[in-house]
Amino acid sequence: MSSINKVKLVLLSGFALCLMIWGISGSFSQLGVTTKAENMEIPNVNPDDYVGSETCKACHEDQFKSFSDTKHAKLAQLADWKGKAQGCEGCHGPGKAHTEDATDKTKIISFKDKNSKQISETCLSCHAGKESHNNFRRGEHWRNDVGCTDCHTAHGPNHGDSKTDSIAYIGDVSNQKPNEATELMLKASEPQLCIKCHSETKSQFGKPFHHKVLEGTMKCSDCHNAHGGFESKQTKLAAGVDAACIKCHTDKQGPFVFEHAPLKVEGCSACHTPHGSSNPKLLKRPQVRQLCLECHSGITEQLSEGPTGGPHSQTSIRSTSCTVCHAAIHGSNTSNVYFR
Repeated sequence: MSSINKVKLVLLSGFALCLMIWGISGSFSQLGVTTKAENMEIPNVNPDDYVGSETCKACHEDQFKSFSDTKHAKLAQLADWKGKAQGCEGCHGPGKAHTEDATDKTKIISFKDKNSKQISETCLSCHAGKESHNNFRRGEHWRNDVGCTDCHTAHGPNHGDSKTDSIAYIGDVSNQKPNEATELMLKASEPQLCIKCHSETKSQFGKPFHHKVLEGTMKCSDCHNAHGGFESKQTKLAAGVDAACIKCHTDKQGPFVFEHAPLKVEGCSACHTPHGSSNPKLLKRPQVRQLCLECHSGITEQLSEGPTGGPHSQTSIRSTSCTVCHAAIHGSNTSNVYFR
């Protein structure tokens, strides 16, 4: 048998083996999708032990009213959820034993004494299949004990009427924002919810030039995935360090004939600070030349006549603003020194 035929046989066998494993795993997954409570704390669940959310309403009326308007409460309307645990018992387990003896807290699943990871595992039993949630256990929030219910409320948010106000300063109106907060059952509007922990970014958004997040034009989740990711700072899109920026700033993407190395190696954050800056272009330094001279110092240039070589004397005003001449600094198709 020739070597080519051997390679083909090996590849074909490997493909068949992968197909067999995939089929077996699919069969096991189908066997395991009964009720969620079976994988939780109450074993040997009997379908007759489920009493329905209306029974819970008798004692927990306030929670039921808030819960009844959420997507969780409307799962019963979906064909995929027929015959599965729904409503209150979808998370808290069957309620028959609890209704018979409400004083025994072990008869129902309570989340009051659970840590963030235990609570999150309950949420992930349904939500782990979504693309945006798949990497939650790899994310910074998981590692720092920030769970699902620190940001979301399973019973539904309780917000009053919205009225005109700024969300730059935390207040009652800032916490309402029903158009944003209720979208994903968040406890508060997204920017204020994030800066509650990430307080360093609030000061950056207060600088003269910044992305319009506190003004409501953008949201943190436009660039970051709070549920984890592979990129630095959990930025969205998993291909390239600057993918989250290029999504809006498409003219900077290229490819260019002459690439500016820092952009391709380190990404946009090599020169820019995205949350806020004292520079109109959100540069890391107040002046353009301060940033450029960090790399283009002229120290290694043997024929240098100035700090950066050539006619770049910093005593001349026309030489202190680099991008006046080097306008296509993100990359150029005509000039290797990024002229227009």
